[in-house]
Amino acid sequence: MTTPTPASRPLAPSAEEVTLPTAMPTPPPMPSIHVRAFLTWLAIFPLVTLGMTAISPLTEDWPIVLRALVLTAIVVPIAVYLAMPQLLRAHGALARRRGRRSAR
Repeated sequence: MTTPTPASRPLAPSAEEVTLPTAMPTPPPMPSIHVRAFLTWLAIFPLVTLGMTAISPLTEDWPIVLRALVLTAIVVPIAVYLAMPQLLRAHGALARRRGRRSAR
């Protein structure tokens, strides 16, 4: 049997060349709104506390709105992109561990 040249190769792969995707484990369900609210607070509270402590010497004489603007511009991205993914990952690991224990 000869190997087909690129020009004579069929456009669609043959049945032997097609590989079916393996079954992916189903992700854990999204935490309830109450758990997400608690996890958000758990991310935001320490960041706001640290942020206020860090910027207060620099922003003492600033209007409160400007201080809040600067603080939230720093805290929100850190919470959204760093803290919340870590907390959700940890919550998912705990939920999976609890699920395995209850399945025994």
